[in-house]
Amino acid sequence: MNRDWIATARTLSQALPFLQRYADATVVIKLGGHAMGSDEAMDEFARDVALMRQVGVNPVIVHGGGPMINNMLARLNIKSEFVNGKRVTDAATMEVVEMVLSGLVNARIVQAISEQGGRAVGVSGKDSGLIVCEPEDPALGLVGNPTQVNPRILRDFADKGIIPVIAPLGMGRGGETYNINGDTAAGAIAGALKADRLLLLTDVAGVKDGAGEVVTDLTASQINEMIADGTIAGGMIPKVQTALDALEGGVRAAVILDGRAPNACLLELFTEHGAGSIIRKG
Repeated sequence: MNRDWIATARTLSQALPFLQRYADATVVIKLGGHAMGSDEAMDEFARDVALMRQVGVNPVIVHGGGPMINNMLARLNIKSEFVNGKRVTDAATMEVVEMVLSGLVNARIVQAISEQGGRAVGVSGKDSGLIVCEPEDPALGLVGNPTQVNPRILRDFADKGIIPVIAPLGMGRGGETYNINGDTAAGAIAGALKADRLLLLTDVAGVKDGAGEVVTDLTASQINEMIADGTIAGGMIPKVQTALDALEGGVRAAVILDGRAPNACLLELFTEHGAGSIIRKG
């Protein structure tokens, strides 16, 4: 008998306790970086998500789209202003942001999941009052921070076996549309759902210690110490802060995950070794 067949059967058998562990669990996945960079990577991600739903997990996808927004702004010759390194989102820019996130990017992900046999529906944080925002900083224009998440529509989707794919937009109290950082939106949604896991797909291997080695298991207090002593710095700080905020919101654990690894989500959920740095409240 072919050894590859035997190895595949053994892998499936070893996954049983993890399949049982995550049956009916809610897993929020922030999709970005490498997993959105090519059709091949998107197809692999979509197949993994469809498989998760097939075995009883309730995946909720929140996506980014920064590079696509930048490309479209350049094509339309819309110049951006920046304040402290952050883009100012005025009305003209917001039109492009919404078009790209809710249209091009969201539709691409929904189609990819559907082609793998999953039932996916695209929504934005504006739909059904899902995300209510306030301005992050008036100087940044229409950039919002979630103040309220109403996850009923997402629970309705889960009950029907549908995978929601969410564009990180929100509605202001006065009806304004706000652009939300994708990680921030994913963390807020995960907290509102009291998700079992928040998976933040990134283009790094995970949280690294002072020697540059990935730390696979961390607590919130360890994260705070690593920020204070400078071990965690730069772009990793907002990601771990999203994880900490999600834990405070009721998420059981957050994982900063290497989205470049093949089948990263499956490795994290259904194998013993995982594929990144898991952060627990502890």
